[in-house]
Amino acid sequence: MNVRLSSTAIAASLMLATGATAQTTAPAPTAPATTNPAQTTTPAQTAPATPATGTAPAAPATGAATAAPTTTLAQALSTLPGRATLARLVKTAGLDAQLAGPGPFTVFAPSDEAFSRMPAGALDTLSKPENKAALETIIKYHVVSGALTADQLKQQITAGGGTATLTTLAGQPLTAQIGPNGNIMLTDVNGQKAYVDQADVRATNGVAHLTNGISIPKIG
Repeated sequence: MNVRLSSTAIAASLMLATGATAQTTAPAPTAPATTNPAQTTTPAQTAPATPATGTAPAAPATGAATAAPTTTLAQALSTLPGRATLARLVKTAGLDAQLAGPGPFTVFAPSDEAFSRMPAGALDTLSKPENKAALETIIKYHVVSGALTADQLKQQITAGGGTATLTTLAGQPLTAQIGPNGNIMLTDVNGQKAYVDQADVRATNGVAHLTNGISIPKIG
């Protein structure tokens, strides 16, 4: 039997998966990879990964490598630490070809841990063919046209008086601000927050910023 999730059920499931990971001290930075620019090292965490509201991780490390990138964003997602769920969902939504295209794009990439906070079975249901349109909207809400580095995002935030409004491929805005630890904080249209904890992972057709939460669009 086909199960098509209502927009309310999808939003409710995703909201349970949001929440930042609180950290009390900044982790020691790790040297960026030079052999494969799509791979980064997840910084050490000083607090357990528990849902929280309005808390931010320590200032992000950057994933910029000295060598030129050799993979597209679509290819890079499967190599990024803790992003296997997002890589799978991109393919399920049929967006891997787009993210392998010329772009350029900026991808805000939620962690596996953020998706794991969804209710049991919700992610599998969302991945069913009959819910593909909703999944596509969710994934596109994490993608912005143009390759925006963390420095460029912060410049836009400063120019906007503390706030930058990013128009996603879903056609809905994400609000970017500077978080309490100097990292980039994203607020979605539902008021949920996610924080960039690893910035500037380069690809041949754009850049990815790793986040610790899911941004939720309006669905349906």
